[in-house]
Amino acid sequence: MRRVVITGMGAVTPIGNTVEEFWNGVRSGKLGIGPITRFDTAEYKVKLAAEVKGFDAGARMDARAARRMSAFSQYAVAAAGEALAQAQLNMENEDAYRAGVCIGSGVGGLWELEQEHERLLTKGPSRVKPLLIPMMITNMAAGNVAIAYGFKGKCLDITTACASGTHCIGEAFRAIQHGELDVCAAGGSESTVTPIGVAGFTNLTALSTEPDPARASIPFDRERGGFVIGEGAGVLLLEELSHAKARGAKILAEITGYGATCDAFHITSPAEDGSGAAKAMELAMGEAGVKPEDVDYLNAHGTSTHHNDLFETRAIRLAFGAAAEGLSINSTKSMIGHLLGAAGGVEAIVCVKTIQEGFVHQTIGSKEPDPECDLDYTFGAPKEKTVRTALSNSLGFGGHNGTLAFRAFEE
Repeated sequence: MRRVVITGMGAVTPIGNTVEEFWNGVRSGKLGIGPITRFDTAEYKVKLAAEVKGFDAGARMDARAARRMSAFSQYAVAAAGEALAQAQLNMENEDAYRAGVCIGSGVGGLWELEQEHERLLTKGPSRVKPLLIPMMITNMAAGNVAIAYGFKGKCLDITTACASGTHCIGEAFRAIQHGELDVCAAGGSESTVTPIGVAGFTNLTALSTEPDPARASIPFDRERGGFVIGEGAGVLLLEELSHAKARGAKILAEITGYGATCDAFHITSPAEDGSGAAKAMELAMGEAGVKPEDVDYLNAHGTSTHHNDLFETRAIRLAFGAAAEGLSINSTKSMIGHLLGAAGGVEAIVCVKTIQEGFVHQTIGSKEPDPECDLDYTFGAPKEKTVRTALSNSLGFGGHNGTLAFRAFEE
């Protein structure tokens, strides 16, 4: 099977609009959660979100093209552009049909849907924006990345709710492994901090109503009460190993395993025994050729909802057995909220940076461990630790589970 490496990364997040800014924020424990600024929340129970700040689409891509994109597409194009620049990939030297895109979104252009529905009701059908559909549909993040950078190979949008980004990276990994592609931009993008997005998740009782930003997203804490909705994008440039070496690319890390399962249990709740998520982790470790005791670090899905964190803890114990006690675990959502379909893309970047720098970030804000969430979730302070092998979990509504395995690159 062909080996797959990472040669570039790009990010747009609530704590920084490049990988460098984002990772500096992670290392310093920066909190990206604050009052919602996009709309009036006077009648809303939820007042907080993790919004992207200071993003200038026109400075990151063709300004005219940006005006024809929803924010989630803009974020994806910007993140992909950063990844390509880091990888120093020159498409003039590539077979464009061997370069693909796999970037997912859980919801797509919700802003445009809301705005144009209001226009329909107040001004009639003839006034609905002609570009509503191509701005709204979830595949347009991938489509716009392909258009912007000339990738003509397989171009996919996998929509599996909060597991979208992880599944996109996993399926891109598969496409390169099996010889369909040599290069693939993969990850997720999302922008759903909108009136109906916040109202819908609030009425589902999924969001935290905590008014204090520092205590709103507190994964695995006994006082957790829901997730904080966030937005952004995370994109990795994946390459077949010999392709990357032939052009002298700097290799950041290697993807070695991927597991995908379904709980087949409930539309929003994970399986109570954690069996589905555990199987995804087992599959990823099995393909990577590692035993549970070989895994140094796990980036948990860790949303700060009661059920997710409890059932994920059970899943980790089921998959790792006794080795769960020595595993370093954290949740990046404690800083940036839940980026929904983009979460897996951004959290994959955290895994790569953790491997590179041996820095396991704190699950900030979380202070009081839930007695039933009794693993090392990195409360209180970050830690320095040699990390050779890392896993990343994503668990989506509908029972979608995805796990990726990464390791430090070795010849």
